Amino acid sequence: MAKYCILVLSLLAISCSMAFAYEPSPLQDFCVADPASSAACLDAKLVKADHFSFSGLHIAGNTSNKFGSAVTPMTVAQLPGLNTLGISMVRIDYARWGVIPPHAHPRATEILTVLEGTVEAGFVTSNPDNRLVSKVLKKGDVFVFPVGLIHFQRNVGYGSAVAVASLSSQNPGLVTASGAVFGSKPAVPADILSKSFQLDKSVVEYLQTVF
Repeated sequence: MAKYCILVLSLLAISCSMAFAYEPSPLQDFCVADPASSAACLDAKLVKADHFSFSGLHIAGNTSNKFGSAVTPMTVAQLPGLNTLGISMVRIDYARWGVIPPHAHPRATEILTVLEGTVEAGFVTSNPDNRLVSKVLKKGDVFVFPVGLIHFQRNVGYGSAVAVASLSSQNPGLVTASGAVFGSKPAVPADILSKSFQLDKSVVEYLQTVF
């Protein structure tokens, strides 16, 4: 009997830890983010339909940049009504051969749906395997990126491409691999990066000026 109780308590502890690893369930109908306070809900009497509405996902982003891509976010920063609801969304535009560089969302799983064009999408599993899981997606195809894993997208079609992605957090966070490693401020010491990536120090120092 004692062993059974210990097993039940252990399973309960694991379940609770998993539940609190993500955003908690709301305790009221909604909690519209109050712009005057990062911790408070807007007075429910002041809430309007506009707090739950966003316009702009129909507008193509500007892909004239070094990556050839653009992301139009719809997180709690753009849509206050998302606060405590644990979801967000983005529109992604890709120029021909445009990429969304390798990155991770520390607080969200992402599900990508291609609306137009042909997009290669993939993620890399954690150590020690570091296995690439990727697929070429066409219009209407869906791909899932597990929470916290490095992932990327690339337009491999003959024209521009468009996709939308939903994320399981109102504020999923974004860690771009190249930017975090070579673009940190203050900079990670070049000799550390040189040894870690097995690159000449001069190459590291150049990359630090790019990112």
